[in-house]
Amino acid sequence: MEKLLTVNPGLLFWTIVNFLVFLSVFILLFKKPILDALKNRELYITEKIESAESKLIMAEEKLSEAEARITNATREVNVMMAHERENAADLINKAKQEADKVRQEKLDNAVREIKISQEKAFQQLKQEIASMVVLATEKVISEKLTSEKDFELINNQIEKLSKN
Repeated sequence: MEKLLTVNPGLLFWTIVNFLVFLSVFILLFKKPILDALKNRELYITEKIESAESKLIMAEEKLSEAEARITNATREVNVMMAHERENAADLINKAKQEADKVRQEKLDNAVREIKISQEKAFQQLKQEIASMVVLATEKVISEKLTSEKDFELINNQIEKLSKN
């Protein structure tokens, strides 16, 4: 175990010389291919970064275009909705006005028919009263009566009228 921890100057010297020779040969033989590979890798990474940046810019442009389209579409939909609400309100108002007009016409017709019926009923009532008065007058005139019989006759006729 001690041999591992002891330093031998000759071995150290030849180890350093071997390393320097190996490093020199390695650098002479592989310097250019390694540098070319590193440059190619650097160019590849740079191209990929530039490509990614350009794609990011294009994506951001498309995103802004899409957002603008969405904004425009939303605005157009809102305008159409407002227009359709106005149309619906106009249609509702027109329908209400038409319904009010029809209702008023029917009400006027009903009132007119009621007045006509009332007038006919009054005419019929007048005719019946007139005919009853004529009949009562004929009875009174046809018989010569005393005031008691007149009073009885009138009361009888009134009772008959109230029964009818």
